[in-house]
Formats: sequence, structure tokens, C-alpha cells
Amino acid sequence: MAYLLGIDLGTSGTKTVLFDESGAVIASSLQEYPLYQPQNGWAEQEPEDWWKATVSSIQAVLSKSGVNPKDVKGVGLSGQMHGLVLLDANNKVIRRSIIWCDQRSARECEEITSIIGYDRLIEITANPALTGFTASKIKWVMNHEPELFEKAAKILLPKDYVRYCLTGEFATEVSDASGMQLLDIPNRKWSDEVISKLGLSKSMLGRVYESQEVTGTITKSVAELTGLAEGTIVVGGAGDQAAGAIGNGIVKSGVISSTIGTSGVVFAYTDKVKIDPRGRVHTFCHAVPNTWHIMGVTQGAGLSLQWFRNNICKEEIATAQTMGVDPYMLMDQAAEKSGAGANGLLYLPYLMGERTPHLDPDARGVFFGLSAKHEKRDMIRSVMDGVAFSLKNALDIILEMGIPVNEVRASGGGGKSKLWRQIQADVFGTPICTVNSSEGPALGVALLAGVGAGIYKSVPEACEAAVKVVTNQDYNKKTNEIYNGYYALYNSLYQSLKGDYKKLAGLM
Repeated sequence: MAYLLGIDLGTSGTKTVLFDESGAVIASSLQEYPLYQPQNGWAEQEPEDWWKATVSSIQAVLSKSGVNPKDVKGVGLSGQMHGLVLLDANNKVIRRSIIWCDQRSARECEEITSIIGYDRLIEITANPALTGFTASKIKWVMNHEPELFEKAAKILLPKDYVRYCLTGEFATEVSDASGMQLLDIPNRKWSDEVISKLGLSKSMLGRVYESQEVTGTITKSVAELTGLAEGTIVVGGAGDQAAGAIGNGIVKSGVISSTIGTSGVVFAYTDKVKIDPRGRVHTFCHAVPNTWHIMGVTQGAGLSLQWFRNNICKEEIATAQTMGVDPYMLMDQAAEKSGAGANGLLYLPYLMGERTPHLDPDARGVFFGLSAKHEKRDMIRSVMDGVAFSLKNALDIILEMGIPVNEVRASGGGGKSKLWRQIQADVFGTPICTVNSSEGPALGVALLAGVGAGIYKSVPEACEAAVKVVTNQDYNKKTNEIYNGYYALYNSLYQSLKGDYKKLAGLM
């Protein structure tokens, strides 16, 4: 029996999962690490924490499984996108990584747009300059920490730093590199024009591979450290969203995914390059060769409910601990009693600014309509409704771009909630289904490793072997009508508050 290892480097922790050829989970391990926020809107992590978590989780998985390391035929890497890792000439980390949700680089986005030109930037990179992307983070370091940037010899994404640690190779792949704003998206290669105009050298960047291609092998020292066999292949892998899409079988037209993790993502496959000229959604290279994907992102999806749990739901946390259940289960039960529309309470999930459709780093979270009649359960429900509204913003743009939507597959931590899936179905006005694996990104890159190892002939064939639909929830037409009214008001609230967000940012 052959086995495949998927390593998913997330924001809160690294999860390593060992699968067999059918996609069944053999063993898994999650190792957590901190997020640092030295200033409002900033977000950083230590790359060394990612590496330690990777080593520990690989060791734990191999120990639990009892599998012969020589039977692990390939390793795939998934990771949080857009993070900036800088190495010096000795391949040592220069500073903490500025990660995907950091919002400090608004001025650098303006600078990049001025240098490249708005239309030309979208023509090459398929997206406008965004604070979330890597290029603006690079510019921020160049502008604010020039003494550090002078030492920089290599620029890596989070998962590609782990790749370097595993294999000694500097490499990336098309799906994750798409989010750096340095890649020529239509032609799936580095853009010499963008790189040179931003004052960078292509030698600072790793070689770009397709996601299923072999990028290196496990070194002898890493084999001794982790227990993996020396020479085990490591494939390109994918950014977390493309990896999760592979794990959900989003490899054909008409099937899209709606993922609620820390952020929220609506993800659609396309075999042609389609770009929103207003930059409200992102067009990236998909992890399937010669295909692309459209992706709408809301920054504070699962993060919103997590924030509410940690700060407002102390009683639920204590009760859940006594009962031996997840606090989110109790929160779901409370939210269900509130009902659609949360008794007239609306929530805007902009805790970390917003990307789709507003591209506004100054946007902030709001409870609108709060009155003395409202209870905690209404606030929980409004958070869940508001996140679903934000995802519908992305879905509407994807439909506007002519992408067919026949089936929506729910995933991520929020996708485990039957209530949140039903809310999405009722807000979207479309059925919601789930697949047999909840290990989306880890499974996705394990399947890519299987293609690289020759176990499967292609990525779609790998998905056909491992990914099956297991649940299907239809939407309620009456509830959909209720939500349509609240959705229209939800959309108008941002426009009413847009100027006030700027004023607030100026006061802080």
C-alpha cells in the first residue's frame, strides 16, 4: 500500500495528515503557534514556528500510523497565501513574516499601482494591488525597513519556506505564486516587467512549477529529524485555497466551493483566463495544469465567530468544557433559535478590513440594528448571517463574470456546521453539499503528491478516486426571500459607512 502526506500550514497551526491511495485518513496531527499583532491592522508570525510545527506533526503522524516511511510515496505542501518570508545570503530569516491578513501596506499599493499602471497591473497579474498580497508587503519593508531589505537575498511564501527546510530547494508553484502579484497569470510564469519595475531581482524568487510537479526530495538531515525516508519526493503543492479546492473536487466547470475558515472564500474553476476589471475577485492559476480559478475572499469569516466566542461566549465555553463538546455546537443551537435575519440585527464581518467586493483595509466590523430586545443568540445568528452575506457578494460577482454554478460544496471549519451550511443555502438560493473528507487542503496536496509520484495519471483522476459527495441540503424558498431583503440592506450599509471608516482610520 502506498501512502501520501499532506502538510497544511495554516494561520493558527500546521496540520499534517497521512492518507492512503483512496484518500482515507490514516493519521493526523495539529501543532499550533501564535499570531503577533504589534499594531492595529498588523499580523505577523515566526517562520521558525512553522518549521517546528511541521517537524513535530510529521513525527506524530508517522508514530501514530506505524506506516513504514518508505511507503510514503510523496509529500504535498499547502499553506496560507501571500505571507512574506525574507532570507539573507546565509538563508537565515531576517524578520517575522508579514502574513496574509496584515493591512499596513495601503500606501505601498498606491505606489505599485502608480509604478505599473492600474490597467497594466490587472492585465499581467489579473488583480489590482492589494494589502493582502505579497508585493505590497515587500514594498513596505523596502520603504520602512531598508536596512533589513538590503540583507534580503530570497523572497519566499510560507509553505515555500517549509519546502526549503525539507528539501534545500528554493521553489514555488503557480497557484500560491499567483497571490504574490509578481506572476504573469495568463502565462503562468514570473513577470519580468513587474519584478524589475518594483526594484527586485528574479534571482530572489524560486523557480515556478506546476502544482503536481516534483520540486525536490527530503534531505538526509530532515529524514533523520522527521522519520521520513530520504529521497521522498516533495511536489509543488498549492496555496491553501487551491489545495482545498482539489480536496473538494473543484476541478470541473459548474462546481464551486464555499469555504469558511479564518477567512471565507468562494472558489470557482475556469479553463479560460477571466478577469474582473474592477478587481473585486481574484483570478489565479489553479493547481490543475493550464486552468485558472476565480476567488472571492472575505477577510473575517470564521474569524468573526471565533472572536465572538472568545470574547462574548465565556459561559458557553465553560459549559461545553463540562459537557465535553465543542462550544460552537452550543452557539449553533442558540443561533438556530434566533432564526433568519436575527430579529432585525445585521453584522458586517470586516474585522480585518475587506477584500471582496470592497477592497477596503479601513473597513471594520459592525452590529447594526442592535436594540434592547436582542439577546446573545441573535448576535451569534447575525454573525453567521453576515458571513454568508459576504460570501454571497463573491458568488454574485462570479455569476456576473459568466461562470456557471450548478453545485456549491461547503468546506472549512464553518462547513462542519449544519446550520451554517443551511444559512448559506438559504442566502445563496442554491443547494449546498459536502464531500467525504474534511481535510480539504491537506488532502488536496496529498493528491497532487500522488500525481507527482505516478499513483494517479492526472489531478481530475485523483479527485475522482478520493472525493465523493456525502450530504446535500436544499434551500428554503421562503427563507431565501427573507434573506434577500436583509441582503439588500447589508449591501447598502457599507456604502453608508465607507467615509466614516476613513475618518475612523485617521483618528487611530
